[in-house]
Amino acid sequence: GENGTTALGLTFRPFMCGLDHFNAGAVERVLSAFRSVSGDEGVSVGSAVREQHGRDESVHRCQPPDVVVFPRSVEEVSALAKICHHHQLPMIPFGTGTGLEGGVGALKGGVCFSLRKMDQVLDLHQEDFDVTVEPGVTRKGLNSYLRDTGLWFPVDPGADASLCGMAATSASGTNAVRYGTMRENVLNLEVVLADGTVLHTAGKGRRPRKTSAGYNLTNLFVGSEGTLGIITKATLRLFGIPESMVSAVCSFPSVQSAVDSTVQILQAGVPIARIEFLDDVMINACNRFNNLSYAVTPTLFLEFHGSSKSMEEQVSITEEITRDNGGSDFAWAEDEETRGRLWKARHDAWYAALALRPGCKAYSTDVCVPISRLPQIIVETKEDLIRNNITGPIAGHVGDGNFHCLIVLDPNDPDEVQRVHSFTERLARRALAMDGTCTGEHGIGLGKRALLREEVGPLAIEVMQGLKATLDPKNLMNPGKVL
Repeated sequence: GENGTTALGLTFRPFMCGLDHFNAGAVERVLSAFRSVSGDEGVSVGSAVREQHGRDESVHRCQPPDVVVFPRSVEEVSALAKICHHHQLPMIPFGTGTGLEGGVGALKGGVCFSLRKMDQVLDLHQEDFDVTVEPGVTRKGLNSYLRDTGLWFPVDPGADASLCGMAATSASGTNAVRYGTMRENVLNLEVVLADGTVLHTAGKGRRPRKTSAGYNLTNLFVGSEGTLGIITKATLRLFGIPESMVSAVCSFPSVQSAVDSTVQILQAGVPIARIEFLDDVMINACNRFNNLSYAVTPTLFLEFHGSSKSMEEQVSITEEITRDNGGSDFAWAEDEETRGRLWKARHDAWYAALALRPGCKAYSTDVCVPISRLPQIIVETKEDLIRNNITGPIAGHVGDGNFHCLIVLDPNDPDEVQRVHSFTERLARRALAMDGTCTGEHGIGLGKRALLREEVGPLAIEVMQGLKATLDPKNLMNPGKVL
């Protein structure tokens, strides 16, 4: 039948291969095998827990797994994966559920590996600027652990995401212009493959600052979105906390002048730490959401890191450029509290946009283009939004050529859903036509698979499919995503 009932009297959606050839007894055997690995409290078939693990922060509908397991160690992840492999059950890794592309949905049922119990920070080497973390450690958790060491990990997506999940999606954030994305900051990964074997992508325990040894397996798994294996440890590069940090806000007469300033600041070689663009709609939303009173015009949020001497130079060059482009005087945020408020406003942009239309859902676009093409694409995108009557405040990591339209829509209005869908396709193709990418930091997930093919071409897709077939011949790892 369509649904099988287990000995516990629970109704299951069929596993990938259907419960018709998985009778109730077989389901019970699989569950008891899981329990023998992770204990009774480490295996859940309750509908609330399954629903919670079937969705992220995206607009994609919830697709719950059949079972959620909560392993406590890499040995347990490996043992559970072996059981899944034997029974041909799909496996979906789950960190904090803060992804934006539907990456955790169980399209074919199966088993969600919720990794939050593995939350140890291991092997901090202060003098070498590196640390190893398990998947339950989030970026804020790591930085709070590092508080007294003078070190920090700068990659900062809006959410307090799992660091291994950030590696899996190749995430970045407001600091990437200075410190790079996850791609540049992961030195080694421990990954459980589809058959339960454990791979160390750079060799067990190795953490050199650079290497020319063999294929770059570490970065094959950075950005693989759970489709090649389950990341159980990540060795990360750390940075010294700068002697001083100051932030500033500068408003501009037009989108063009704000984005032109960004391009010129980078071309002048200023080692800016953060440079974020917010359009008038976004600033207005942030003002309302955070009780702030910034001028409602295109705006840059900037941050400088360095010694007090180097800061003076960075700031004076930057002020000169923004002034030449018609920018306002800088509003400074020097003490930690004021700076924190400023960046909290930027990190809360997603929720500020949602608050513009209570009861609606948000979808964030994520294109990234070469920096010189940024003014043109932002201006064209803004015209497109206005022409099609779409609510889409723009916020961007403009130092990387990456910006987001935080589109707020009513998912129950088919006409609006269609307008938004067409807009996002046009935006992605506009970015591809400018030699950019359809996703700078969120990943492909469910919704961008066709765009990925347009971006890299059929041959590159074939190569990716070949790698997938080698590592996961039964297509059990997060099936239906990326490719």
